[in-house]
Amino acid sequence: MPRIAGVDIPARKQIVYGLRYIYGIGLTTSKQILAEVKIDETVRAETLTDAQIAQIREAIERQFKVEGDLRREISSNIKRLKDIGAYRGMRHIRNLPVHGQRTHTNARTRKGKQRIAIAGKRKAPTSK
Repeated sequence: MPRIAGVDIPARKQIVYGLRYIYGIGLTTSKQILAEVKIDETVRAETLTDAQIAQIREAIERQFKVEGDLRREISSNIKRLKDIGAYRGMRHIRNLPVHGQRTHTNARTRKGKQRIAIAGKRKAPTSK
């Protein structure tokens, strides 16, 4: 099981899909990295040599910000928006969608579980 950027790459998966387990690397980026180091995309991660793993590791470190560094940068960008009081920062603080989505319906991922409205108490019918 190769270890790249502090992440264990699944041994049985093709390397093009295994690299996606690294935060900040998607399918397109994975294909770019493998094309640069001239490794076939269909090769399983367990069959890679140490030299090939080192090439992939170097290509990632040279070109991309991944894992901890990327997470730190994203969180600092969000913190900056909150500190300056930007609209997007306020949306982050209130835990609402940031990119203009509707909130009257939907937005459940961001807002959390559906809140159930409490209706007014009904009066029991009076008997005469």
